[in-house]
This record gives sequence, structure tokens and C-alpha cells, in this order.
Amino acid sequence: MSVRLLPDYLINQIAAGEVVESGASVVKEVVENALDAGADQIIIDVVDGGRTLINVVDNGSGMSREDLACAIQRHATSKLPDDNLMNINFMGFRGEALPSIASVSDMTIDTCNGTDKNGWHMDCNTLEIRPSDWQTGTRIRVANLFSKTPARLKFLRSDRVETMAVLDVVKRLAMSRTDVGFVLNNKWRFPKNQPLMDRIVSVMGEDVRGNMLVVDAGSGSTQGMRLTGYISKPTLRRASSVDQFLFVNGRPVKDKLLISSLRAAYMDVMHAREFPLCALYLTLPSENVDVNVSPTKNDVHFLEPTHVRAFIIKSLRQVLGTTMVGFGNLSGGVENNGHFIETNIETPKTENHFEHCVCQPKDNLTLGMFGNAISPDFEKSNYIKSEQPKTSEVDDVFAAHPLGRVIGQIANKYILATTGDNLVVVDQHAAHERITYEKLRNHTIKIQPLLTPIVVRMRTEDINAVLTILDELRDSGLVLDSFGDDAIAIFEKPADWDMDWGAVLHDIADEVREYGHSSQLKERLHLKLANHACHHSVRAGQKLDFDQMDALLRSIERTEHGGECNHGRPVYKFIPITQIDTWFERI
Repeated sequence: MSVRLLPDYLINQIAAGEVVESGASVVKEVVENALDAGADQIIIDVVDGGRTLINVVDNGSGMSREDLACAIQRHATSKLPDDNLMNINFMGFRGEALPSIASVSDMTIDTCNGTDKNGWHMDCNTLEIRPSDWQTGTRIRVANLFSKTPARLKFLRSDRVETMAVLDVVKRLAMSRTDVGFVLNNKWRFPKNQPLMDRIVSVMGEDVRGNMLVVDAGSGSTQGMRLTGYISKPTLRRASSVDQFLFVNGRPVKDKLLISSLRAAYMDVMHAREFPLCALYLTLPSENVDVNVSPTKNDVHFLEPTHVRAFIIKSLRQVLGTTMVGFGNLSGGVENNGHFIETNIETPKTENHFEHCVCQPKDNLTLGMFGNAISPDFEKSNYIKSEQPKTSEVDDVFAAHPLGRVIGQIANKYILATTGDNLVVVDQHAAHERITYEKLRNHTIKIQPLLTPIVVRMRTEDINAVLTILDELRDSGLVLDSFGDDAIAIFEKPADWDMDWGAVLHDIADEVREYGHSSQLKERLHLKLANHACHHSVRAGQKLDFDQMDALLRSIERTEHGGECNHGRPVYKFIPITQIDTWFERI
């Protein structure tokens, strides 16, 4: 069979197979065009999940007759003025969407640029253009989706599922542009110029209000990276990644590197099967990111992915790791959900008598890979008690402590304290577990040189993948190198780590080949430390005296991630006096 050029209609249908997967992908492409046209109000209507009709109206710049005739041609675009694919500042740029959609549906376009004396109407089946009374912006109607390719039609899901997919697309675009108003089916509304937090609440749900942490970090280097937005407190999570919104230079993406960076940042404050919420906006010079990776433009390639990942993880961990005392001035207010809010409370001075009521274990506990990793022992005899201050001094001292003054213990499980007009309930095991974990995590890993190297046979491509992250593995205590053409030899490893190193290296290789990096060792280290901290901390059911409880509260106030245990459970809760008044019908 001889080689031949395919007809245009078939080329467009093939392109539609990459660009147009469902009604949601049609909405995505058309709305992105509206945003690029400068629209600040976009109205979307879908019927039967987009199967029967998709109607998108915007108030953008519109098109002239000549532009309209050109827009329906393949690879026709107004978004590459300098023909530089590394300097893309628009949502779309490929010039494939409109001809691809027209090839699998009955599409019409109404548009007016405000300069011509009338608008224009185009039937994309016949390519006929005629004057119309359309006054401003553009309307695109897509009817009978996949009617020209019935084989594709049967792969569409139920109308309800397809409508929810359209809603997800609109939510992501609405999160990317809070200055633009969106309306879907006259039911889901996102007002124009809506504050970002209000937009987040309208997209993710009312439970996020007051439970999000502000992110605003710069790379501080010549790379010019900046990360802004919000992430959820570790105690707020979802069973899936549905409420993770990630943006690169304003473009919604579902990039593996960004998703894995978010997961790594939450590694020791949230269970691996739970997902944080986020709205994160990464900006960097356009020449440092390639958005021309896939037709759907959901993936991007970074020029220096390792630096991007490290910057994101560091920025998010700094936000998550803020302590109540010791990282600047903090707040004395309390939100309705019982979490501590930052305002101005000065760090107590050294004359604070309770500063000296600290844990002094009789014997240091050494965890194999760590040097002198101390797990505090809350035996009464291990405390150094100072002379009790006068009552007036006590009031002054505790006024400066975010978790306040200890007043008792419930069921030998929870510590009760009071601060201002709030009752504080602290989970003693969760608090001590976090303190112990952070102490262990901050110790240097002990390295064990091996007299006989551990040799692991691997495929060449797996060996090459592992060798690309030698420095990262060395930082985690694993020193290795190639051993011939078909094996890797481990020369040093973390002390007392007895595991199937062959399986570990194969997992690392798979992860590197998939994502370009690996967090296998760090995750295993986290699990080891978390288990040790859990088994060497104050237990639920253990009775503590007032000095021990006070020392525990003062310590957790100065501990990174002190609001959550290693498994993401809350360490303390605030109950405002107004809530208690409500219980007793005083309000």
C-alpha cells in the first residue's frame, strides 16, 4: 500500500482524539480561548453532560470576519506573536481545539469584535459566514458531540458523571482566575473579582474556612520562583486528591512532580492514604518551563525539576512547621474550630519558672541509627522542680503561654488547661509522640560501613535510574555505586536497617523512572521514627502530675508541627467560653 496524505476531515478527527475526550475537554478548550480573549464573565451551559449541547458565552474581544474564517483552520492561533514556544503567556496556543471540536460535532460560532458594524455567525459544517446581530464577545455552541464519530460516543459515561467532570474543569479554571466570573448551568456561580479565600470556600466547601494556612515563598535565587496560595492544616484532609488545585504560571495542571512534592511536604503530619487540600500557584520565568508537552496541557516539564521540587517541599514544610512559640510573635485568638490563630504573644523570658520544669531522663535512649536520641521519660523523679512562684506571678507567666495553665487531667488521657476565655484539651500521647519524633528527626543518621558490600542485580535502565540520585540517597545514609554492568553494590547503609535492599532499590528505580526522583528512603525513615516515637511516648492512661503536664505543654508549644501527631491527629483543641455558654443556654 502506497503512502498518502490523509484528508483534512480525517486529520481533524484524529487530532480530536487527543484534544476532545468528552464534554469536559470541550468546555476546557473553549473557556481557555475565552480567557485568552480577555473575557471577565463566562457563562457555560451543558445539556446531558455535554452530549446534546454545550453553550459557552463570553464578553471577550471577539473576532473579525477574517479572524473567524481563519480560526477554524488547523494550527491557526493568535497566541504566538514571536513564534517562540518557550515564551507562552496564554492558556492555549496549539490552534487545534476549534477545528478538532468541529470535526466531531455540529458547531456554530457567533462573535463580534466591537469594531465591525455587525457581528458574524459561522456554521462550522458548511464554513458559511454571514452577518448577525451578535453584539459583543463570542458564543460557541457545540451540539451533538461525537455524532460524526459514533464509536467515540459510546465511551461517554452517564450524564451525571459527565456533568460533574465539566464542573471540575470549571472549578479549576475559576481557581486560576479569581478576577473572572463563571456561571455553569445557572447553578454553580463564581463571582467576578472574588477574594481568593472566598473562591476557595465556594469550590472546596465551607469546612476549609479557618483551616487553611497561607503560603508565600520566594526562591531567593536567580531562578525567580515564587509559590503562593493556601494549604490545609494537617487535621483537614480528604479521602482523595479532588481538592488539590495546582497552577504553574496561572495554568491549571495535574503534574506528577508537583503532586509528589505536596505529598512529601505532608509526609510526617498526615497518613499516606489521606490527601491535603491546597490552592498553590507557582510562578517562574516562562523559559524555565515547557507547557508544550501534551495536547491537553495538563502536564509541564521544568528545566530544573530537582530545584523546583526542593523549593516547594521546603516552602510548604516551613509553613507546616511553624511553632506556637519561638518562631516570632503569635496570636492569642481562637477560631471556632478550636485551632490556635496567630497574633502577638511574646515569647516568655527566662524568668518564667516553668521554663525550668523540663524532662531530664536518667538514661539517654539511643536509637540504632541515631546518636543519643533522647526520648523524654515522664517519671516524677526525673524532673527538676523550681520554687513555685507567687499567684500574681503565675497569672503573668501563663498569660504568655499559648496553651495556658494546666488545671487537671481527664481519664489519665487528656490534659485540661485554660488560657484567657478558652478551655484547652490536649491529647497527652499525641503531644509527647510529636515531641519525641521531632527530637529523633533532628539527629544525624548513623552510617554503618559494610565489610562485604550488598550486591543487587538490576536491569541496566534501573541501574541508570538509581545512579541519577546518588547524592539524595547518600543524604539518607545509603552509599552505593554500580557493580559491573548488571548490578549495584551498597557500601554503607543506615545503622540497624535490616530490610530487603533488592526490593528497596527496585522500588527506588521504578519511582525515579516515573517521577524523576524517589522518596522511598525518606518515607521508610519516617515510618521507623514514627513507630519508635509512638512506642516510647507517654501513654493514654498514664497519670501525670501538674509539673509533668505543664512541662509537656511548654514543650509542645515550641515543637515544629506541634498541632498534629505523626499520624495527622490533632494534639490540642480550644473550646471557647461562648461554646460552653451555649451548652448551658446562657446565650
